[in-house]
Amino acid sequence: MKINEKTNSKHTGKKGSPEKSLKVIRRILAAISILLITPLFLDFTGTWQAIFGWMAKIQFLPALLSLNVIIILALIIITLLLGRLYCSVICPLGIMQDGFGWLGKKAKKNRYSYSAPKNILRYIFLGIMVIAIVAGLNSMVALLAPYSAYGRIVSSILKPVYIWGNNILASWAEQNNSYAFYQAEYWTNGYGVLVVAAVTLVALAILAWRNGRTYCNTICPVGTVLGFFSRFSLFRIVLDKSKCVDCKLCSRNCKASCIDIPNHEVDYSRCVTCFDCIGKCNKGALSYIYVGIKNSQKTSEPEKVDGSRRQFLSTAAILGTTAAVTAADKTVDGGLAAIEDKKIPERKTRIVPPGAISLRNLHTHCTSCQLCVSACPNGVLRPMTDFENFMQPESSYERGYCRPECTRCSDVCPTGAIRPLDTSEKSSIQIGHAVWVKANCVPVTDGVECGNCARHCPTGAITMVESESGLKIPAVNTERCIGCGACENLCPARPFSAIYVEGHENHRII
Repeated sequence: MKINEKTNSKHTGKKGSPEKSLKVIRRILAAISILLITPLFLDFTGTWQAIFGWMAKIQFLPALLSLNVIIILALIIITLLLGRLYCSVICPLGIMQDGFGWLGKKAKKNRYSYSAPKNILRYIFLGIMVIAIVAGLNSMVALLAPYSAYGRIVSSILKPVYIWGNNILASWAEQNNSYAFYQAEYWTNGYGVLVVAAVTLVALAILAWRNGRTYCNTICPVGTVLGFFSRFSLFRIVLDKSKCVDCKLCSRNCKASCIDIPNHEVDYSRCVTCFDCIGKCNKGALSYIYVGIKNSQKTSEPEKVDGSRRQFLSTAAILGTTAAVTAADKTVDGGLAAIEDKKIPERKTRIVPPGAISLRNLHTHCTSCQLCVSACPNGVLRPMTDFENFMQPESSYERGYCRPECTRCSDVCPTGAIRPLDTSEKSSIQIGHAVWVKANCVPVTDGVECGNCARHCPTGAITMVESESGLKIPAVNTERCIGCGACENLCPARPFSAIYVEGHENHRII
């Protein structure tokens, strides 16, 4: 008997076994996926977004909010066929959790155990998500959405480190007369977002370290929706009672805590098809096979199972780093005089980028993933700070203005909150209009000629007219102004510009 078991063990440990190959393929695909999507939040050149921007659009919630029926159906079909592969191959937050879970298993082997599904909690969070989407409470949607949470973590925590490293290379290249790299500026675009990202990262790291996929199978609404479909998947991990010796090795290595050994059942609504359990079974009691449509939702025995013994491999990539980068104060006049930072004017209506159509459209579709904020090359977009629309993007012109030739935010938005448009369309969309503030204007306060706003207005909406004092002051044609903010940004008045942009609730074509 012992000889037979040894023989069977050797036979089932073959490297070319199907389940072993699937496990390796799954991990390779997951690594590729996260390596493609992460630079979307780091790239400040726009090159990566132009090539791999589609990675953001195949995420479940962005596809749902943009009503991309093809992507939604494709993800559901994949789940009905193969199980919750989305959660372990496509979702970057799920892949990141696998990295923390891998570290946890390195610290303590066989650390997991079966736990009963917390269905009440799962459906409560799903209900909150549905109500929030219908009611337009997108701050709640943003907190629960897995793709958005990952985007905030990368753009708020990892990007400062990335920019810092780039600038070190740029300094080295400059010293060696090379232009392979160039300096990039990073500024904290909202401490609220940073706090939320840091808390999310720490919470997920602790949960994944200790219990694997607790977030995915208890809190994440996307996981709950896909879990419903995965119960009917045609290919499943099946447990053969006749070969199982109740050692619980598979259960102790199941990050989803979904293998109930005493009852020989697998909870397919929580299984993320990672194949780790198969790699740990020494008796060939587990296999990933086609079970058909008529089989029950619970674990069923296959008619024929090719038993296998698997070696456990770990190739997960770990993302997550914390660093603080402070920007040096700018100086002018050879460093003799410090430039005072501009302050945000009090606007009656927020400014949102061209392509957003209206404040309502943005609030309804945006998941606050920060991809547009990360992609904006002019420092115009930053997260809102009010509770109702927390972390959604708005435009402000203290650091730059919305250049007519730039459509980066509309190119990268995966949800339709900022719809795609070309440069000709953008130049004709009025997102706001300029307002002149006499008390701040340099010709009035200092008695000197200026005209900076008129010189830089791309639409010719600002002209200089003679005032009572004989000096020329700006006059704004609100019908021609598109609200790009060039005048506000380039106005020399400090700390408040003498001309600022008032937003429009609904954009219009001029």
